[in-house]
Amino acid sequence: MVRTRLTWIALIAMVWASMMSFGGVAAETVMLYPNIFNDAPASLDRAREFLVHGGPHDYFPPLGASVILSSVAATLLIWRDRRLRWWIAGATAVFVVCEFLFSAVFFWPRNEIMFVDPVGTHSPEYLRQVAAEFVAGHWVRVAGGAVTAVLAFVALLKFVRSTAPAPVSAPATASVSVAESSEATR
Repeated sequence: MVRTRLTWIALIAMVWASMMSFGGVAAETVMLYPNIFNDAPASLDRAREFLVHGGPHDYFPPLGASVILSSVAATLLIWRDRRLRWWIAGATAVFVVCEFLFSAVFFWPRNEIMFVDPVGTHSPEYLRQVAAEFVAGHWVRVAGGAVTAVLAFVALLKFVRSTAPAPVSAPATASVSVAESSEATR
């Protein structure tokens, strides 16, 4: 009973966090990216000025950590159940690879170039190239977030179905079909 309750909590936390992460990436794609990457390097300068007191770097790292922690907890709690094991392990692996490792290898160096290095360090052509690479690579993150959220949600649904109490059947009573009752009234 305690294990089932802990599994519920871990799965709901994982689904919630992965959907929040995917939703954040999707929102960022349609609201921020057109403004940030539209006209590099001028748009990158405007983004530096706008994203001073908060930005994606304040939202995604703690949320990503919550996805990873809840994914690991759910993986450990569900590991004995072969029907659910690979849904959760798959969601965890996709998130770690597409959101964390890919970000560390691909995005973080480009963020340094576009937003941390002093203005004027890089040529406008180079900044346009880096911005285009960033936007193209971003679709890996979008796809990874979507796959993670779907796999986690499917695992939660399967868990709900496997732990739901059996339906209580109605007591056997004399029931009359519609056809029988219409014949009886004639």
